[in-house]
Amino acid sequence: MKNLMDNIPELRAYINGIDERIRASVVNQAEIVIKYEGYVEKENEIVSKLNRFEDIFLKDDFDYNSILSLSIEARQKLTKVKPRTLGQASRISGVSPSDISVLMVYLGR
Repeated sequence: MKNLMDNIPELRAYINGIDERIRASVVNQAEIVIKYEGYVEKENEIVSKLNRFEDIFLKDDFDYNSILSLSIEARQKLTKVKPRTLGQASRISGVSPSDISVLMVYLGR
């Protein structure tokens, strides 16, 4: 943040105009937001994608064994658990992200 304040006079003037008691807190919060903005954005994208999976329903009688591109473990677990949505399927231990991708392709998504 110090580099930004050194190079942006308007920012320096704004920060210096803040009450000294809260200045350190403001600078600290700004540094955190700047440093972690990319990570937070990526996590928000992942959450959004996972939420969309909750809207993709799977039939109760879906034949996972007919999709040979799924791993054997995924076929077994999906057949046993019978998830109602793709979101539920993605949370089953042993069902990998690549298995979910295969299901999405198979479902035409």
